[in-house]
Amino acid sequence: MMKRTRLRFENIQQIVGSEESLSVIILTDETRQRALTVVCDEPMSRQILMRLQNPTACRILLPESLIEMMPTDDYELTVFGLHDGQYQVVLANSDYSRTKRMRMSDAVLLTLIDSKIPLYIEEKLMDRQSVAFEEKAQGIAIPINTMDSRRLSYVLQQAIEQENYELASQIRDEINRRKGQA
Repeated sequence: MMKRTRLRFENIQQIVGSEESLSVIILTDETRQRALTVVCDEPMSRQILMRLQNPTACRILLPESLIEMMPTDDYELTVFGLHDGQYQVVLANSDYSRTKRMRMSDAVLLTLIDSKIPLYIEEKLMDRQSVAFEEKAQGIAIPINTMDSRRLSYVLQQAIEQENYELASQIRDEINRRKGQA
């Protein structure tokens, strides 16, 4: 069996200065030593913030109602890979006879709705993608391999305009690596 690390939701922060309204979900390992970042769009950010600010009022919403009716202690979420800038996540029952792939941000939302559904990540992937967690940090790094192609193109243009050629080179390499995989 693969080694896994259990993730916990730490917080969500808006990305300042982005071309669209984006946020970053920050997840940590249980010891809060390592952090993993997940970019999410504005609708998902609203859903997460709504549940953080007023969980009692959310009890009557459809996702909460459906989860309340199912035996969630038999399910778990596992982040098993990364493809084209998106984490690959699967929701599965204990014997993996029922599985469903989903977006990472949806998996985070699901764990916020029902804390009995654990979120794991393969240990090697966590080691490769995470950074040291600093609770009072003013910012956090977002790995370029977790950005979608459209966002990568935008960040590449920004790096060139700011004459940050080292970053531009790294982004170009990531774009070329993805083209080679297609």
